[in-house]
Amino acid sequence: MERWRIIRAFTLGPLLEAAVPKPGNVSRFRDFDDLTFYHFLFAETSVLGIYYEAVKTAELLRKGVLEPRDAGLGELIKRAVQNSRESQDANPNFGVIALSIPLIMGLTMGRNMLDARKKARLLIEESTVRDTMEFYRAIRIANPKGIPSGVKYDVYSDESFRELFQDGINLARLAEISCERELIFCEWIGEYELSYKTFGRLYELIKELPLEDAVVEAFLELLAEREDTLIMRKAGRGEAELVRKKAGEVLNGKLSPKEFDAFMREKGDLRNPGSLADIMAVSLSLLVLRGLKMEIRNGKVWGVIGRP
Repeated sequence: MERWRIIRAFTLGPLLEAAVPKPGNVSRFRDFDDLTFYHFLFAETSVLGIYYEAVKTAELLRKGVLEPRDAGLGELIKRAVQNSRESQDANPNFGVIALSIPLIMGLTMGRNMLDARKKARLLIEESTVRDTMEFYRAIRIANPKGIPSGVKYDVYSDESFRELFQDGINLARLAEISCERELIFCEWIGEYELSYKTFGRLYELIKELPLEDAVVEAFLELLAEREDTLIMRKAGRGEAELVRKKAGEVLNGKLSPKEFDAFMREKGDLRNPGSLADIMAVSLSLLVLRGLKMEIRNGKVWGVIGRP
């Protein structure tokens, strides 16, 4: 697959996700006090060079010049997060980076978009303890909200590096341990099941709805199906479950989208669904890769699938 097509898709996808006015999220119309639409513009365009390096490395893997254990996933993620942080003063795209880099490499190595899932999983499985250590350094740079302290393999404890090395914790093992607390890890070891499912749903919805409406509908379905792990970490399982329930009420017509958005924002960013927004960003990247284009119909932006 042509390298710049992959890089463009994984740049445009997150920008589309950030632009669309989804409940509880930053959009082109709504900001939080410490996170704005401009953060996403600066952050997503700052990682282009690292995505290019990821593609180049994956080409060497595909040719057999490098072995999967030499992919350097942790280092690539850390450097992308560094670039993002140097361009702005928040954490708008750590999750997107962590999801995107293995999949970008899988897409470069694989025969097609489906095969890419298996290649990404292979890279996670063949990762090393050093990858996990570099990933921990990336987390420290991004400093995402809701990271627990005082736990086994505490991200912010220097002792954790000794523990990771002693126990042989590569990225796959870390994901198995942490899947319940962070959806990204479930995607890593689950061959991006939810991302691809959402991509498929978007592919169907854009045939019936304008692009923004299709994205919002798919996002509401995600919120109604899954508890967002960022909300869970910040506010507890009860709040995450309440958000899931309220999203279901919107889909059932018991709550208006406007009322739901007001509910999502009434406690600032506490109910900001970040993990599922990351899934949406990757799903939109896959949709772009599949050939998404835009056209105007009666003043509305529609998404159409052209030749991939």
